[in-house]
Amino acid sequence: MPDQLPRDEFIQIVRNTPLVAIDFVLWSKDDRLLLGRRNNEPAKGFLFVPGGRIFKDEKLAAAFSRIMAGEMGLNYRLADAHYLGVFEHFYPTNAFGLSGFGTHYVVNAYEIRLAADVAVRAEAQHSEYVWMPAAEVLSHPEVHANTKAYLKTHRPDQRG
Repeated sequence: MPDQLPRDEFIQIVRNTPLVAIDFVLWSKDDRLLLGRRNNEPAKGFLFVPGGRIFKDEKLAAAFSRIMAGEMGLNYRLADAHYLGVFEHFYPTNAFGLSGFGTHYVVNAYEIRLAADVAVRAEAQHSEYVWMPAAEVLSHPEVHANTKAYLKTHRPDQRG
């Protein structure tokens, strides 16, 4: 399975279809949410939960593990997570900096409550990671609205 489509093909996909992705809502044991500062469009400069797109012919469990390891250097599996639901993200921009079309994601959001503190390494998509207290996420101006939607749907203190 290719990890990189030719640029022209990927532009046509982003222009004409939604992308299917996974986002990770990772909570520390003291109710802090992991957020990364995005390096690229869409949502460049915003704090956002980590995640990534699912590739053609990639099983959901394999995509989950690949994105988790690639974005954060962590080794959690789909079976370790609680499914929060499907969300739609619409952006007026695209990763190519081209005008005339935005980006549409259909995102499967998964939550993991970490039992211990973990070190998370920054990578190409994020300039830094921060652990933000849940109480601050909804009001923080640099946290993207699509990330805030996960908390409006489900808060760590509502977990059964």
